Amino acid sequence: MLKYVNTGIVFQEIPDEMTLSINISNCPCHCPGCHSSYLWQDIGEPLTPMVLEQFIQKYEDEITCICFMGGDAEPKAVNDLAVYLHREHPQYKVGWYSGRTHVSTSICKSNFDYIKVGPYIKHLGCLKDMTTNQRLYKRVSGDEFSDITSRFWRKKD
Repeated sequence: MLKYVNTGIVFQEIPDEMTLSINISNCPCHCPGCHSSYLWQDIGEPLTPMVLEQFIQKYEDEITCICFMGGDAEPKAVNDLAVYLHREHPQYKVGWYSGRTHVSTSICKSNFDYIKVGPYIKHLGCLKDMTTNQRLYKRVSGDEFSDITSRFWRKKD
């Protein structure tokens, strides 16, 4: 069962969106140097459609996107929540940040508007570094995605 630890409204995770970021625990990736290593533990509260409804009721006027941060231990459960959100709340974009190198075959990519893949590798940096191995993709149609990672890169002076 997916469990979440905390949430936040963020502006940097998904370009051009005000995103409700939901931090999911029990991460199997255990990336060295991870800034959220507390999420490696199996802690938190169950993340269900009812919980999503409570978040939406609380933040509906503040957000345009809902992003699952993690969930790599149970990608099908993340996919099921994305299906629920698109069916019940089509006004919101849905994103998923995965620490895996490739998108799990347990999901249907078209259920997401944004997908980030890639483990954190300290010497390569995070999304804002041009050397990063991580990639953020935006769905353009069906299962077709465009790499928008460069939107995070700092411009040199």
